[in-house]
Amino acid sequence: MLSLAKSGVFPGKNAEKIDRRVSVAPMMDWTDRHCRFFLRGFSPNLLLYTEMITAQAILRGDRERLLRFDPAEHPVALQLGGSDPAQLAEAARIGAQAGYDEINLNCGCPSDKVRDGAFGACLMRDPPRVAEAVVRMCAEVEVPVTVKMRIGTVDGTTGDRATIARETQEFSETDYDALRGFVAGIARAGCMVMIVHARKAVLGGLSPKDNREIPPLRYDVVQRLRKDFPDQQFILNGGLRTAAQSLSALEWCDGVMLGREAYHRPEVLAELDAQLQRRAGVANVLTPSNSEMLERMAAYAERELAAGERLSAITRHMLGLLAGRPGAREYRRLLSEGAREPGADASLLRRAQALVG
Repeated sequence: MLSLAKSGVFPGKNAEKIDRRVSVAPMMDWTDRHCRFFLRGFSPNLLLYTEMITAQAILRGDRERLLRFDPAEHPVALQLGGSDPAQLAEAARIGAQAGYDEINLNCGCPSDKVRDGAFGACLMRDPPRVAEAVVRMCAEVEVPVTVKMRIGTVDGTTGDRATIARETQEFSETDYDALRGFVAGIARAGCMVMIVHARKAVLGGLSPKDNREIPPLRYDVVQRLRKDFPDQQFILNGGLRTAAQSLSALEWCDGVMLGREAYHRPEVLAELDAQLQRRAGVANVLTPSNSEMLERMAAYAERELAAGERLSAITRHMLGLLAGRPGAREYRRLLSEGAREPGADASLLRRAQALVG
């Protein structure tokens, strides 16, 4: 068992100041600022993550637009993509100055676009580069620097689908040694929090959807890491869909990160928050009603529309509000079609209140 507190590593910065028990995963094209504002309404305690934003985009693009967020989103983390330690360090500095509560490095995305850019999950094959990036990012910011990763990688460009599936099923001691070495390196570099998607990543040969489904979940691997690195925090990601599953995982890990389930059925976030409050001894747990959520978003939409935003950019993230409830289909149709009509405004969300009761 490795005790990093006694190994002369860089101390983690302010990692203990953020409640990491429940977070929402960074999801490309989904967790933009409108989505995050909406999800914040389900719990004041969630840790929210941006979509992955490349360091290059921040350095050379419209950083004000890319990094804008509402104060209500706090605590909110910026996820960076990139492979150049100097660029990542500069982007981290800019992100921290913009007010983000955490800077996260993406070492877990397996998409071809990310792989072609030599970052995401393929970075797990270059531990020294990742460790250098973490060192340089930590040197630039006072907020925590964290890493999101997979438990390993598989080259999907050299075999057929059956071979790929077989390789994702296997997890040898050699695989674990490589993973353990990767974690040890970034821990020494100053990363105190590891967010682990408990699947291997297939680099090439699989769609992003298949990469979330074909490689099996290996929570046991994350449990083993948790025991081997007692001074680090491990956040479990992958396959968590219910409050009960998440609460069970919280018996042994430091936090859970929900992804698509939180997007498509955001009520699970309120359910989980309520359960955690009850466990903490809160007697009268209050959860927001759907009508209250819509009124909150109507007020938000009024501000955003006045600033030139389109209503559809906001409502597209709200279609899961009634997931599994009576009236869900009519509600989705109202928001999907109504938000695209000429002159659509916040009154559409107040009309939707009639559907939620």
